[in-house]
Amino acid sequence: MKVLGIETSCDETAVAVLDGSGGDGSESRPAVLAERVASQIETHARYGGVVPEIASREHLRLLPPMADGVMAEAGLGWRELDAIAVTAGPGLMGALLVGTAFARAAGAVNGVPVLPVHHLEGHILAPGLEAELPAFPFITLLVSGGHTMLIRVDGLGKYRLLGRTLDDAAGECFDKCARILGLPYPGGPAIAALAGDGNAARFSLPRPMLKRDNLDFSFSGLKTAVLYAVRELERAGGMDEQARADMAAAIETAIAEVLAGKAARACKREGVTRLIVAGGVAANARLREQLADVADAQALDVRLPSPRYCTDNAAMIAYCGLLRTASGIAPPDEWDADPRWPL
Repeated sequence: MKVLGIETSCDETAVAVLDGSGGDGSESRPAVLAERVASQIETHARYGGVVPEIASREHLRLLPPMADGVMAEAGLGWRELDAIAVTAGPGLMGALLVGTAFARAAGAVNGVPVLPVHHLEGHILAPGLEAELPAFPFITLLVSGGHTMLIRVDGLGKYRLLGRTLDDAAGECFDKCARILGLPYPGGPAIAALAGDGNAARFSLPRPMLKRDNLDFSFSGLKTAVLYAVRELERAGGMDEQARADMAAAIETAIAEVLAGKAARACKREGVTRLIVAGGVAANARLREQLADVADAQALDVRLPSPRYCTDNAAMIAYCGLLRTASGIAPPDEWDADPRWPL
């Protein structure tokens, strides 16, 4: 089964073709025949964040030639596809409409069914692109863009929300802290690069809600603590490059400890020893170190996709379509782009 995946939920335009060989996730891995990702980071960096209208226009410009290029690279004609899987939500409404309208038009012209895919479900299943998914049930720590969530996964399409951010998500906290430090957007990679030369122990930052007996997150207090600490340094004579590196390391460590600690608590509370960590922040090296520590302490089976499949990509969208089709889960008769589509 060959599926074209399309992802345009935010500021990456991505297209991929997968050959599922049945797509049941048990005997063989899906083959990625071709894939492309075009990032809009440089376009939005001057504004300090994603501008929805600009993102939509970039998707409109990039998607058609990218889709044609991926199909040519895969050596397939459009009518040879078995399905087109497209992100239908959540995300930016205009960006989603570009992807879904293109998918529907391509499907109608070529007689190919179109499958709406939930962006977050794509992230949950992304580790299956490179290795076997763990047996159900497992816990997923999903840290993607404006989302920081803990989810119990009892089967394909069987998800129960255990905890979520009450204000800023981890990615948003990275972005806001980076702005305080004078670093470029996006904040996560910028802070990680600077933190490599830093001493995290120099600054004592809070670990918001880590000691509370729940599975929710809150990162707005961490951002505020960073702001006050930086202002204090500036009043004391300024913030040199070493102080910025130390603060970056402290921020990264605080966020990583909260995420890993809450994920470990979720596994213990649910009596589950299998943990998947997905989303853009899952590419962070310090978070991966913290997860290795909690895995050793609790004998957890922790699985993460490689960094290329942590960030938004179309291969995970195609894979989700493959698994749903192989499992006999039919798409709804009527659907549309939904920027607030609940998982």
